[in-house]
Amino acid sequence: MALQDKLDAFKADFEAGRFPLKPNQEALDTMQRATAELIASGQAQRAKKAGDAAPEFVLRDPDGKQVASRDLLAKGPLVVSFYRGVWCPYCNLELQALQEALPEIAARGASLVAISPQTAPNSRKSERENKLSFPILSDVASGLADAFGIRFALPADLVSLYQSFKNDLPTFNDNPAWVLPMPARYVIGRDGIIAYAEVNPDYTHRPDPSELLPVLDRLRAGKAA
Repeated sequence: MALQDKLDAFKADFEAGRFPLKPNQEALDTMQRATAELIASGQAQRAKKAGDAAPEFVLRDPDGKQVASRDLLAKGPLVVSFYRGVWCPYCNLELQALQEALPEIAARGASLVAISPQTAPNSRKSERENKLSFPILSDVASGLADAFGIRFALPADLVSLYQSFKNDLPTFNDNPAWVLPMPARYVIGRDGIIAYAEVNPDYTHRPDPSELLPVLDRLRAGKAA
């Protein structure tokens, strides 16, 4: 099943109240309004896009080891997936889909990392619960997300709703600011230039990992030329 089909099925079950956490219509309206406002802001169109130089980074994995984009790019292209956190079921479905695609990504000489603002223990939980074999990196205060142009502040009514759901982002992220990255996926060539960018202010929509493979094939063909 394609990733978006899984996301759509989860969304339908959630909105129909088929989980222990059953949102009322007011809660659904709040979430839909926040998404609509973020779309209308146009921020996604101003984020880093294909052809732009990718911001360099040095972030820590759950064990505290520094991971540098420059070192990863020395080995080959880099796939970067920004996600909201282990508390987000849509993000977990995406991580699982990326894990399934990892052999195809690696076969094309590329590395894969996922990046979120959450703390190391929550990143370890992401890795464990989704059975990941690629690293989760912690973007403290969403600083790198800001450099990519995808960090945004949650509106007050959505903050209140998240608090009622026990989604305490300041605790998850060890950061008092209620900020998150828009879900985004990038392919960065060895030259540091973004070859593919997908940013969606609607967190219930994510591109299928299969979309990455033709991009990686083109990068590999260009290297061989």
